[in-house]
Amino acid sequence: MSEEKTRGELLKKELFLERKHAGEQFSEKQMELADQFCEDYKTFLDESKTEREAVASAVAILEKEGYTPFDPSRKYEAGEKLYYNNRGKALIFATMGRKPLAEGVKILVSHIDSPRLDLKPNPLYEDKEIALFKTHYYGGIKKYQWTAIPLALHGVIALKNGETIIVKIGDNEEEPVFCVTDLLPHLSKDQNSRPLKDGIKGEELNVLVGSLPFKDDKVSQKVKLNILNLLHEKYGIVEEDFLSADLTMVPSFRARDIGFDRSMIGAYGHDDKVCAYTSMRAALEVQDPAYTVVTVFADREEIGSMGNTGLNSDFVRFFIEDLAAPHGIAGRTVLSRSKCLSADVNAAFDPTFPDAVEKNNIAYMNHGVVITKYTGAGGKSGTSEAPAEFMAEVRKALDDAGVVWQTGELGKVDQGGGGTVAQYVAHMNVEVVDVGVPMLSMHAPFELVAKTDVYETYRAFLAYISL
Repeated sequence: MSEEKTRGELLKKELFLERKHAGEQFSEKQMELADQFCEDYKTFLDESKTEREAVASAVAILEKEGYTPFDPSRKYEAGEKLYYNNRGKALIFATMGRKPLAEGVKILVSHIDSPRLDLKPNPLYEDKEIALFKTHYYGGIKKYQWTAIPLALHGVIALKNGETIIVKIGDNEEEPVFCVTDLLPHLSKDQNSRPLKDGIKGEELNVLVGSLPFKDDKVSQKVKLNILNLLHEKYGIVEEDFLSADLTMVPSFRARDIGFDRSMIGAYGHDDKVCAYTSMRAALEVQDPAYTVVTVFADREEIGSMGNTGLNSDFVRFFIEDLAAPHGIAGRTVLSRSKCLSADVNAAFDPTFPDAVEKNNIAYMNHGVVITKYTGAGGKSGTSEAPAEFMAEVRKALDDAGVVWQTGELGKVDQGGGGTVAQYVAHMNVEVVDVGVPMLSMHAPFELVAKTDVYETYRAFLAYISL
């Protein structure tokens, strides 16, 4: 016979904030659903290492689900599905709701770019009979993490005749890979004296691409010539064509289960494709929504969201204006009454590095989706902040749907910090809060997320847009 609880025990249960572990909350059936969801996610991730590939993968899925290209001259009605492809690098898709646009829309926005090594415009050179690519790193990386790992070359080359060549080398077992070399420990006395952040410098992120010469004694730079000849044979390009190319080096490995219990996923590009995929799946599944659901995949978040495919441009605002115009509604009217879940990852507690975070306000793996009231750096610089009323609305939506959720912030106040696209959504007078997946080793070539958190993030998005 169980003992009767004391008043203090009852009060504690009623009054304390209780963190829930999804692994303990999930039934066997829920775990099976989460595992299957994550298998599909891993497939998407492996096919979407760049923003161009993510858009192409998403469009293929959308068209199978009945979405058609956006026609700004049309007046879309409830239930219709449409998408807008912004230059192959950003994407908006929408399911029209029953309520008039004048009452606002529900927005899910994530980004699909990830830290990487971009090739410089004139990348190929030879030094002491070794051919290499010069790179310019993209986004906030720890440079030393990108040495001595297998890399794949992804991107496009645009030719003067209007043709665009898709390049993808290094993902399949039979294909070659590339790498950035590092100095052997026997000779790294001077390197070891550098600060960790300078252990590898930006101009030392040179990618090894070949070492055999072209057989002709009358030419110089024989190794470079041999590489250019191989590229010419395969793609029909010359060195000048690098000037009109978007080429990048990304890790060549595929998404893998992590741990004896296979509870986590290790992969390149979780930030932020894990939120892009979960938001897309939720948007595809919502049936007969009350409010129009607008899902955005943005580019260039990792470098400040600048450019015409980033959220610091007007492409989302222009889309809303074009969507509303046939209804006789001003875009600003729609936006000012809209609400948004900014879908981005947050840091998870790492027991190896506990001093970087404040334990009461950090997210934990397997404790569900993370709601982040504000991001930014010390003094809340460079962020929007969700108001109390919207936080309460989101809390209620997740609780009513039985979603396992938690709150978190990005480390100690003066430790560092970071931002998301939420500030650019708020700039359009939209109510917004950050919601996403907790992550270990963020911005590393191999990031880690828990499967239960991925699944609960999908469920959180679905719960909110279904209201």
